[in-house]
Amino acid sequence: MKLSKDHLLSFWTPTPESMRGWALASVVVNAGITVTGAAVRVTGSGLGCPTWPRCTPDSFVPIAHPETEMSTMLVEFGNRLLTFLVLAVGLACVIAAIRLAPRRKALVRLALLQPAGIVAQALWGGLVVRSLLNPITVSVHFLISIGLIAACWMLYARAGEADGPARRTVHRDIRRLGHVLLLAVMALLVVGVVVTGTGPHSGDALASRFPFDIEAVARLHADLVYVVVGMTFAVLFSLHVSNSTRIARRAALGLLVVELAQGVIGYTQYFLAVPAFLVGVHVLGSTLVWIGALRLVTSLRTRGPVDEAPAPSPSAATAAV
Repeated sequence: MKLSKDHLLSFWTPTPESMRGWALASVVVNAGITVTGAAVRVTGSGLGCPTWPRCTPDSFVPIAHPETEMSTMLVEFGNRLLTFLVLAVGLACVIAAIRLAPRRKALVRLALLQPAGIVAQALWGGLVVRSLLNPITVSVHFLISIGLIAACWMLYARAGEADGPARRTVHRDIRRLGHVLLLAVMALLVVGVVVTGTGPHSGDALASRFPFDIEAVARLHADLVYVVVGMTFAVLFSLHVSNSTRIARRAALGLLVVELAQGVIGYTQYFLAVPAFLVGVHVLGSTLVWIGALRLVTSLRTRGPVDEAPAPSPSAATAAV
């Protein structure tokens, strides 16, 4: 008897909790491959597999090659293999969203972004290799990962909510400040990849660099750090004085702590002449700052059932008095 797709999937009926669990797993694996991608670069393994989609001109897997050390080849190939793990988790999110009862179109759309983005990221990775690690292609490679993490986080946040219209849980000005803060963090990440593309650790001796003055772009990056930290403190202070929700206050505090730790790492690597290990740690910190900013923004609103009438938040009611 021929088994249909429904028969093959009937053994698994996802719950809202498992849907959210898969979404969180997708956040973790996408953040993980972002960090391992940086490890490839700082270890000088960016062209460990000098071709794409093959690892060498003659093989899809690492084999002895006269122009490439096996160690760098294994590092680069290992990062490529992680793509399949990320894709598997993304497909699990899609299946969970489709099989969820009742099916929610918003979750299905967000889940579909993951395999589509991962495939686009893999194809762009081929361009990175074929361009010999051009800093523009490398920078976009990182920024695509940041976009994927945002899609994964939104899936996680929406899976824990209903499908009614979004309503703020804090004063409208605080929520607006949170959105501006998210844009500032995004700008910080963009300038950060410019700093990385200007400095050392290009990934391979053949890679080119941005033609900028490293001290100038590093100072611009530091200035944006001050702006982001100051705005985060402003959001945290506003949430406390307005007696906003605990989840929002905790999200703001968590983001501030990560930012301060990231600042310490950044200044340490600058004064130590940018050691490779700390560059990798700094990329991890950047990823956590981005996730923290997303967490903060989604904590400033909620969604109820579709037929639920919007209720004013306590802070909004206070502001209207």
